[in-house]
Amino acid sequence: MQILVTGAAGSIGQTIVPGLIALGHTVVGLDRLPPPGGYDAPWHVADCADADAVLDALSAQPVDAVVHLAGHPDEANLPDSLTSHVITTAALLDAMVTIGIDRIVYASSNHAVGRSPRPAGPERLLHTDVVPRPDTYYGVGKVAAEALLRLFVDRHGIHAVACRIGSFLPEPVTTRHLATWLSPADCVRMVHAALTAPAPGHAVIHGISANTRAWWDLEPGRALGYLPQDDAETYAGSIRWRPEDASEAALVGGPFAGSAFIRPALG
Repeated sequence: MQILVTGAAGSIGQTIVPGLIALGHTVVGLDRLPPPGGYDAPWHVADCADADAVLDALSAQPVDAVVHLAGHPDEANLPDSLTSHVITTAALLDAMVTIGIDRIVYASSNHAVGRSPRPAGPERLLHTDVVPRPDTYYGVGKVAAEALLRLFVDRHGIHAVACRIGSFLPEPVTTRHLATWLSPADCVRMVHAALTAPAPGHAVIHGISANTRAWWDLEPGRALGYLPQDDAETYAGSIRWRPEDASEAALVGGPFAGSAFIRPALG
């Protein structure tokens, strides 16, 4: 499969690109930055918010699918967040429809539902059909991008998988991460499954590893063939308790759902 990966120079991109190549795929990179050292595959330097540049990149060589990782990975004001997450997705979807590409895997986020209370008791897992409750303007952007994917699935019959990524890190470093960690190896497994699942239509899956303390339901991902193999519990003995652990566990968005991220939408 020939795959265009946006945000290919980012932290997740630098894991996904070699991971997909190792699995036998051909990867075309797209980023506002030049390729990292040692990268010798096709690469486009462009902003995903530039619709003409996106169309040019997707038209330059045959592409079977898009993995959309580009976007500011932290909080910003609302206009910037919408540009970073929604306008970029729209540019890609328009180009895909124009060219005839019918599969996109989108790096969404747990912050699309970050103000959801952490499940407890018998219903201890949050399911993918929960009502969106973003915790930030970053989360709002992810919710809107997911809605845009749904629209293009319904209008144009494409296949779109939104991966609500938890905490993508080499290893967990806080108590919250014991529930939310996504290992680099499992991230590759997740994206590969989303790319190769037969006709997923519109799907939302949780982007976490097989964590013993998981807050989120992994069954939607397993239904697409995502079988995570890593568990944050391996690192539990090295993680020290912190006073903020309790507040970070109250809502699934953790610190993003706290007062430090409250700011004017247009500020």
